[in-house]
Amino acid sequence: MTGKFITFEGGEGSGKSTQMSLLSAAFAASGLPVVSTREPGGTPGAEQIRSLLVSGSADTWDPVAETLLFYAARLDHVSRLIKPAIAEGKTVICDRFADSTLVYQGVGKGLSPEYIRSLHRLTLGNFAPDLTIILDIAPEEGLARAGARRGSETRFEEMDISFHRQVREGFRAFAKGEPARCAVLDATQDKEALHAQIASLVKNRLGLAL
Repeated sequence: MTGKFITFEGGEGSGKSTQMSLLSAAFAASGLPVVSTREPGGTPGAEQIRSLLVSGSADTWDPVAETLLFYAARLDHVSRLIKPAIAEGKTVICDRFADSTLVYQGVGKGLSPEYIRSLHRLTLGNFAPDLTIILDIAPEEGLARAGARRGSETRFEEMDISFHRQVREGFRAFAKGEPARCAVLDATQDKEALHAQIASLVKNRLGLAL
């Protein structure tokens, strides 16, 4: 049986890591094979590229160079980890994927969405998630959350508030454009209530009962 590919998207501090952990635990408790991963990263090569992208000053990379780095990491991640796991019948749950590039580098930094989509087709063909869960939160609240757990990977958090507002609206717009794949959920609600909504989505859309 072929596995499924679920991605979590959203702005900074939206709780993706928490909800991924809860969902992965639910899969494991149900005896369903699952792999949790992240972008950029997930494989040794992609993790090396991650270190270039998520630290340093906000203006380190030109948007085109930044996007090419994301896709170099993504190609390695998909070919070495995601596709093999799906072929083995496992569900792969990923913290961010191609939608983040469309929103952060496209909407947020002004790079043409068609350029990004063309790059996706050249590197990954029509490969896409089966379900994308977008955790929606006001950027002011999300950045406050992110600041409370401040680590070294703060490059995108340090971009100005107008950028983060554009990111939020970008995710909402792309979700409206692909309603069969995407679902937008309120990230400010109780984490257990949010997890219950996510588990229901996984059951109703993918036929996987947790």
